[in-house]
Amino acid sequence: MNTLQTWSLFVLTLPTGNATARMRFWRALKAKGCAVLRDGIYLLPYSEEREATLRELAAAIADSGGSAWLLRAPSVDASQEAEFRALFDRVDDYDAFIRALSDSRKTVAGQSAADLTKLLRRLRKDYETIAAIDYFPGEAATRAEVAWQDFVAHVDTVLSPGEPHAADRAIRSLSVADYQRRTWATRRRMWVDRVASAWLIRRFIDRDARFIWLTSPEACPADALGFDFDGAAFTHVGERVTFEVLLASFGLDKDPALLRVAAMVHALDVGGTSVPEAIGFEAIMAGARERAADDDELLADMGRVLDSMYTHFAASEKGSGSGKRS
Repeated sequence: MNTLQTWSLFVLTLPTGNATARMRFWRALKAKGCAVLRDGIYLLPYSEEREATLRELAAAIADSGGSAWLLRAPSVDASQEAEFRALFDRVDDYDAFIRALSDSRKTVAGQSAADLTKLLRRLRKDYETIAAIDYFPGEAATRAEVAWQDFVAHVDTVLSPGEPHAADRAIRSLSVADYQRRTWATRRRMWVDRVASAWLIRRFIDRDARFIWLTSPEACPADALGFDFDGAAFTHVGERVTFEVLLASFGLDKDPALLRVAAMVHALDVGGTSVPEAIGFEAIMAGARERAADDDELLADMGRVLDSMYTHFAASEKGSGSGKRS
């Protein structure tokens, strides 16, 4: 037996003498994905979190001179349930988003890394805005997700051609002492995972490392240690990106500050849990790649950024630990 949906009913009268406040409240209702039953009556599928946000909005409306009441009730029957659910149909929104992806795809070639980063950020925000208020996702949501992932993959091939596939193998424990004064090689025109891995190698593994920037993985010399391409000595393994594989291989994954860098690199390279510092680092990386004459200069520039981030993370982790002990 199917349980009928419970709804939050929001009945309000907005202040008549404050146009700015009225506009602010209308925008807030739209951002929450509220459906309009009639003038002054809005509907949302019930959840504790959504009802809490409506209560906050009701208080703000009352403070501005209006009034608002929040009610809760289930659908009367299956027919009414279907009618109410139809009010939250996001098919048109998703179709418009997919068209925007198609139009944007035509402009990707030839754009700078900075411009592509901005484009991805804007479209990601558009997608997440729709998904956040799609309370009854269906086929349209699936189509939009597939189109979005395909678009992200396409941009990734422009920003980082030759991105490796994840290998299915164990990660061996290695000694830093066995990897000194070596030649390391990766694909040229570095992006996030490669630049962070090169920084990690020079800072924590092989301080006298020599780097070769490859035009293609096939150009890797036999005596060089390749990283972040298919068939390389160090590359993606399972869910881990190359930076994380290097951490695990050389026993560096006990350092909390490096793990915070790793979380950022992972989020930017393959997605996943959002990291606050990721957007800023991505923007700096895009700008540095446009400015740098070659990958040696890019590594020097981004190495200083990563040095600063590591120092900050180490200090904050130390402070957090001190706070816990006290």
